[in-house]
Amino acid sequence: MPPPSDADYMRRALALARAAAAQGEVPVGALVVRGSEIIGEGANRPIGQHDPSAHAEIEALRAAGRVLGDYRLTGATLYVTLEPCIMCASAIVHARIDRVVFGAWDPKAGAAGSIADVFAIPQLNHRVDVFGGVLAEECATLLSEFFRARRP
Repeated sequence: MPPPSDADYMRRALALARAAAAQGEVPVGALVVRGSEIIGEGANRPIGQHDPSAHAEIEALRAAGRVLGDYRLTGATLYVTLEPCIMCASAIVHARIDRVVFGAWDPKAGAAGSIADVFAIPQLNHRVDVFGGVLAEECATLLSEFFRARRP
């Protein structure tokens, strides 16, 4: 059996995003994979947790850190349904994630090329390979439907 693909992992992130939407949170899901094992999952929870840092990526990084007993997540890939913001991109760099794969681009807050590119700052001590657009239409549709239902 072949290992899961980027699209397979993004489908799991989409399931996490849908669960966030069911809780009234902006539907973003993320997971951290090392080898072929999911070592951390997260979904947006800032509203329910009263915590502005409770983005899906941060939740997934925290979970993976607990599993490994280390904040350095070398050799791992983070999958997320929406392009990371500046806060999340910075945390990804500090966690030493090797690779980020995201779904939809975020023209209002994206920090992997949309409004900024944190991953390309030459002074940072770690490089992250970034790939966007995996299941982009499905990820973007989930977000647009969520906001359309709340903003008539």
